[in-house]
Amino acid sequence: MGEEVISMMETETAAMKPHFVLVHGISGGAWCWYKIRCLMENSGYKVSCIDLKGSGIDQSDANSILSFDDYNKPLTDFMSSLPDTEKVILVGHSAGGLSVTQATHKFAKKIRLAVYVAATMLKLGFLTDQDLKDGVPDLSQFGDVYELGFGLGPEQPPTSAIVKKEFQRKIVYQMSPQEDSTLAAMLLRPGPILALQSAQFTEVSEFVDNAPRIYIKTVHDNVVKPDQQEAMIKRWPPSQVHVLDSDHSPFFSVPFLLFGLLVKVAASAGYN
Repeated sequence: MGEEVISMMETETAAMKPHFVLVHGISGGAWCWYKIRCLMENSGYKVSCIDLKGSGIDQSDANSILSFDDYNKPLTDFMSSLPDTEKVILVGHSAGGLSVTQATHKFAKKIRLAVYVAATMLKLGFLTDQDLKDGVPDLSQFGDVYELGFGLGPEQPPTSAIVKKEFQRKIVYQMSPQEDSTLAAMLLRPGPILALQSAQFTEVSEFVDNAPRIYIKTVHDNVVKPDQQEAMIKRWPPSQVHVLDSDHSPFFSVPFLLFGLLVKVAASAGYN
């Protein structure tokens, strides 16, 4: 009897702790979150880091991933596998915001909070020219920065892209430790841009706005620029907006501040 009570108490304690699900952006992987995962797990939180298709240790070729549903399938499968009684805090970085938004359309009842970190936050994805203006990075000021892949042939639109190594630190990691930008240069992979550009969420769930959204702005962002972040916030207002004095990669440049913010928003959702 005593063991059963202890087991029940442990289960209830675990249920009171948030389960964070962390989703990377284009070219990244679960590895992007290594500092945040360490801080969270050392503080007793449950953390799951997802590798989307063609990312991290997933072996798929980005040039073969032609639809957003295919690209986002690892997150969709993960959310499907959760018990109906479990609610998670879903955190998306950069283009990972599209993955989070699709999940809120499909699994709103399993999401306690949706957090967008320097992320694309568009309710319906890329449906309009305004969506593209607000949500697609414009890196033209830096020159010819992309290495492109043409999986459908040279006459067709590119199927994959990655920022060339010589531009990565300057654009994405300019405030991050040198060790982290070096690690990223070793691990970044071409991202399936054709699949990302096809992200359109036309089957709108009536519950999509039931999952509270938090936006974390990054002041010195060269990728999803501050005016783009502001435009998306204005068009689909979240319940809270927070600001970090960071580059596009706060999980590297200000990990303790990002961790603290994520714990703070979890507390605002009723977690201990």
